[in-house]
Amino acid sequence: MGSLQSNISLEAVTGELNYLLDNGIRPINYTYAQPDGQPQRTGILQPTRVRIENARQLPVAAKLDVQGFERIAHASQVPDLENEELVRQWYYPETDALIRAHTGAVKTVIFDHTIRIDQPGREAVGLREPVRYVHNDQTERSAIRRVRDHLPAEEAEQRLLKRFAIINVWRPIGGPVYSTPLALCDATTIDPADFLPSDLVYRDKVGETFSVRANPEHRWYYYPQLQPDEALLLKIYDSRTNGVARAGAHTAFDDPNTSPDAPPRRSIELRALVFFDD
Repeated sequence: MGSLQSNISLEAVTGELNYLLDNGIRPINYTYAQPDGQPQRTGILQPTRVRIENARQLPVAAKLDVQGFERIAHASQVPDLENEELVRQWYYPETDALIRAHTGAVKTVIFDHTIRIDQPGREAVGLREPVRYVHNDQTERSAIRRVRDHLPAEEAEQRLLKRFAIINVWRPIGGPVYSTPLALCDATTIDPADFLPSDLVYRDKVGETFSVRANPEHRWYYYPQLQPDEALLLKIYDSRTNGVARAGAHTAFDDPNTSPDAPPRRSIELRALVFFDD
């Protein structure tokens, strides 16, 4: 790992996280701008102040199959992670190898990636903002559909007979994360009832994600000033029903320790189907 700035706080911080108010109405999130000023996202957010611990200070490092997230030391060899061609040509296979080596998976299928920047004007160059509400990217139904969408039909049905997971790989681009870091919820503290299915509407299909309702039992962590030679593995879904974390939750948040002149966060998240032999 690269050297960290000396002013990293070793203490927990208090941050405001946007949960979804559980009012029984299924929220809808559109991936494209709506006409006539209609909201791009429905549902009532419930801003909640929570304690967010410094994960670097855990006596035992968080693990993907326990807490649902894990930090690993790994420097990408791709010179420009904002170059679409280089990302697909070089970063995809590099990350494929990283996931397989770290998890023991027999196969991965990387199905997309997103670059985010916390800076005005990002839309003009096709970049997206950090997501500031608590969520998980897939439900069980959408995870299974992902397998069928990205594998030949016969292979998909065979893979679905065994364990598979969806794992996100998240890393900074160009420098440490000083603003809008990622808050990660310990999967062992999430009640399955806290996950609220939500529609994710594309122009050609409707997907499904999880919003999350507030629960005082949740324990939150973050990695202050995450470096480009660090990556976070996030458990989005796991078909295994015993012995491992099945799903976590995450969100960007405003770190109260962030300096007003801090550079904007730039990050890339890559999403992969991960298949096992057990």
